[in-house]
Amino acid sequence: MPSSDAASWWARAVRPERPPLPLALMVRAAVGMAVPLAAGLLLHRLDLGVFAGLGAMHATMNDRAEPSRLRAARIGTAVLASALGMLVGTALQRADANGLALGAALTSTAFVSGALSATGPRGSAAGMLLLVSAALGSGMPLPHPWWAAAPMMLVGAAFVVLLGLPAGVPSRPAADPRVRALAAAYDALGRTLADLGTSRAAGSRQVLTARLNQLQDLLPNRTGTRTRSRNRNQHQTRSQDQYEAALAATEAATGLLWARRAVPSEVAAVPHRLAAAVRQGGGEVAVPDWQPDTPSRQALDVALRAAADTVAGREARLGTAPVPPPDPWRLRVRLLSRGSVRYGLRVALCIAVGSAVTANFPLSKSYWVPMTIAFVLKPDLGSVFLRAVSRSLGTVLGVAVTAALLVLTTEEWALTAIAALCVALLPYATAAHYGLNTVAMTPMALVLLQLGGQSSAAEFWPRVLDTVLASAIVLLFGYLLWPERPRHRIEPRLVDATGALRAYLDAVTATRTRPGDNLSPGNDRSPENSRSPEISQSPDSSTGRTDRVEVWLRRTAYRSLAEARQEVRQGLAEPPPTGRLAEQWLPATAALERLGGAVAAFAAQIRYGGRVPDPDEVDRVRRALAELTVAARAHRPPSAPTGSTTVSVDRPTEPHDPTRSALGRAADELEALLTNG
Repeated sequence: MPSSDAASWWARAVRPERPPLPLALMVRAAVGMAVPLAAGLLLHRLDLGVFAGLGAMHATMNDRAEPSRLRAARIGTAVLASALGMLVGTALQRADANGLALGAALTSTAFVSGALSATGPRGSAAGMLLLVSAALGSGMPLPHPWWAAAPMMLVGAAFVVLLGLPAGVPSRPAADPRVRALAAAYDALGRTLADLGTSRAAGSRQVLTARLNQLQDLLPNRTGTRTRSRNRNQHQTRSQDQYEAALAATEAATGLLWARRAVPSEVAAVPHRLAAAVRQGGGEVAVPDWQPDTPSRQALDVALRAAADTVAGREARLGTAPVPPPDPWRLRVRLLSRGSVRYGLRVALCIAVGSAVTANFPLSKSYWVPMTIAFVLKPDLGSVFLRAVSRSLGTVLGVAVTAALLVLTTEEWALTAIAALCVALLPYATAAHYGLNTVAMTPMALVLLQLGGQSSAAEFWPRVLDTVLASAIVLLFGYLLWPERPRHRIEPRLVDATGALRAYLDAVTATRTRPGDNLSPGNDRSPENSRSPEISQSPDSSTGRTDRVEVWLRRTAYRSLAEARQEVRQGLAEPPPTGRLAEQWLPATAALERLGGAVAAFAAQIRYGGRVPDPDEVDRVRRALAELTVAARAHRPPSAPTGSTTVSVDRPTEPHDPTRSALGRAADELEALLTNG
């Protein structure tokens, strides 16, 4: 790889993000750590206070600005797993398990941890803390009574949850996390509309997809949620309606983005006014009468007017679908999937090797090695290679900072303040860079050990050796033997995305008729005559259900594509050749994202332009999707021209002719991608 490419890889690896400062989370984190430790000091039970502080720290690691119900579920899942792991670890220490029994128990726990970690974000947090706490419990001095460690962790976590209750039930609409997320989605939509037809449009659409994902995660499932309060039920219904309206507007904007069709500036400003009205709790937002002249523009006009109705508190007919009810078998299927079992074996192998090393070498804190392995192997934090390197470097810096602080003071109240400050930095450091997270977490962990009387300043530097040893184990047995090539992360995501796009395409191209359409093959209505009240405002129940399924399938497809793009982005931060392989999948990911926009544009042509799907065009796209799926499953990215690492497919630079089929042009682009080289 050329030196410029290597420099680019290192630049991606070390460049931190610049997230907003989460002041509320930082204050809660500091108070959540300080109060349990202070209570332990005042009651002369610092042993219990340390475990309560540990539980508060684990709760802080999973704290988010979201409604109380979702926040409590997120923290509760993680901390319950953490408490279970602590119970396992302390029981092993209480039973004075020998090295072989301890290693076998931690290896078994590691397999469960790894399998659980591969099921999703919540499973990842729970699985990691299960293993981390089991390792800590097996080595930290036991409190009195020994079984009190796990309950005290729950007490500390519950205190953090209670601290956040006022924020989860805000008195002002603008303070509601759902309101903020909806307003952010509308602002992102406004930026996307303003960037239509420019080079910034694709990046704006990616930001918009991320904002919709965040908003969707904050909303309850309408079909599966039961509430006792009628007022709360109405509030949830209104929030869901506003989300669905934003989703419909996003679909229309995606079709315009694909078609390179700009809109008047006064129309692009409407989402920003909707965002302002949402933050104020509602209000009237005027949509200009701009006489849209293409089906995609008309779809946007209808969607913006529906969005304005929902923000004003009026009922609107929406062509979107709510989240389907959760499948109780989904977690079980994912837990027993090949990917979960594979990841469980991967973590178990690293822990087994770490246990063998700690049993045969005189390490003063044997639990530090498996704890580090658990943190580095967390599957949703990006590159394992970079995490191993970042954790080693971060630990060195963290130990240096801790040693400097302890030179100044070892007074218990001062150490309590230091621990509270370190945990307050975690929400920001975690979002900024994994290395920064380690720099903040290491002093906090070492100060807790100091408060528990488990370490002295002289024992801190051996933690660097432990961390380097654990990172080396991960690099050898968890990375080189299980290489994180795109086939293990990107390609399964692309297969899921192609399947979702195929389902979305099938829903859009299914032949549908509506009262007053009078459509027949070859009888396309002109865009100027396509504003039918029966179509845009009063669909029958069958058509309404079809439209709702369409847009929900598109939302599912774009969420899958966003996850695939994130995996590609993380792969680009890997050293070669993995980074080069990830780069080869970039064109396919971009092509699938553009296909989603093309199908959205085609849906508008059907709905507002009267176009009838051409079976040959539909089959061309289906064949291209099938070929891309086969290529992904065969670990074969689209071939690149000689001397190049990426496929280059020329994209149209002119607006799409609305009299031509959007699906036909999408088929041309996909076929060019698959035949290039």
